[in-house]
Amino acid sequence: MSGAVTTYGLLFIAILAETFATSSLNASQQFTRLVPTLCSITGYVVSFYTFSHVVKVMPVGIGYAIWCALGIVLISLVGVVYFKQHLDVPACIGLGLIIAGVIVINVFSAAVRH
Repeated sequence: MSGAVTTYGLLFIAILAETFATSSLNASQQFTRLVPTLCSITGYVVSFYTFSHVVKVMPVGIGYAIWCALGIVLISLVGVVYFKQHLDVPACIGLGLIIAGVIVINVFSAAVRH
């Protein structure tokens, strides 16, 4: 397996774990519900652990930008689907710009090349 595939795979795991942790954080109701609290803590531990391996290879700023951007988009989708939150047009445009930024970084930036 190539280094880039492994790096992006770990980054994807970090993003999913962080999204899971943040969703669980909302469900924990300020740490008053045990299971969502434990899920949140576990998700953040997995996320930070996997991200620590990503930054061995990828510049921390680039990795963090991708992690945050995709995490924002995913947690927004979880909010809409699971927590029945509403995104207005400006929020959707902003999320689209975040996605565009990640694409620009990955397609055009030499900083991402391993």
